[in-house]
Amino acid sequence: MIHFSNVFKRYESGYDALRGVNFHLEREEMAFLTGHSGAGKSTLLKLITLIERPSRGHCVVNSKNLLKLPRWRIPYFRRDIGFVFQDHRLLFDRTVFDNVALPLVVSGGNYKETVRRVHAALDKVGLLNKEKMYPITLSGGEQQRVGIARAVVNKPPLLLADEPTGNLDEALSDELIDLFQDFNHHGVTVLIATHDLRQVRRLDRRVLQLAQGQLIYDSIADA
Repeated sequence: MIHFSNVFKRYESGYDALRGVNFHLEREEMAFLTGHSGAGKSTLLKLITLIERPSRGHCVVNSKNLLKLPRWRIPYFRRDIGFVFQDHRLLFDRTVFDNVALPLVVSGGNYKETVRRVHAALDKVGLLNKEKMYPITLSGGEQQRVGIARAVVNKPPLLLADEPTGNLDEALSDELIDLFQDFNHHGVTVLIATHDLRQVRRLDRRVLQLAQGQLIYDSIADA
């Protein structure tokens, strides 16, 4: 599903965000990506989604070689990846339904199928009764759930999350991480970048730890 072999990311300033990263995340696996602020977690997620290109190394995601994928193919490639942001990135002038439907509208889905999928995604995160509301009227935890519903409405085989519980209390954090685990139990590959070590200990899943751009720990390889 995700294969990084000796991957480097150097920015034009000369800063090395990632240095010689190697790991392989299997299909239907779930793992946590940890490390201090600036360790390279967000950069790694940006490489997986082709927001950034690797400087060198071998990167394969969903059987696609990221170094060779042409620019025009990137939007199609991203349809197979769900991404959950820490700050939600919702459209506050659109309803909950419209926010979740956005990936389907962009990809040209028909209306009946869009309605069915949006309702299924909202039902999964417990917000079906709030489809006509606007995000500004929702709590932080509910807004994050809308973001998760939007990320999974396309039924992607790969789900990424960047600090999804960073602004939530423990109870809400548990609920959201349990949602990710449930998606994983239904066959979705999940990678969560987080500082929340309590969640890492609670779920006892694979851990990939970055420090200064290098992968210094892999609980599978080091077991």
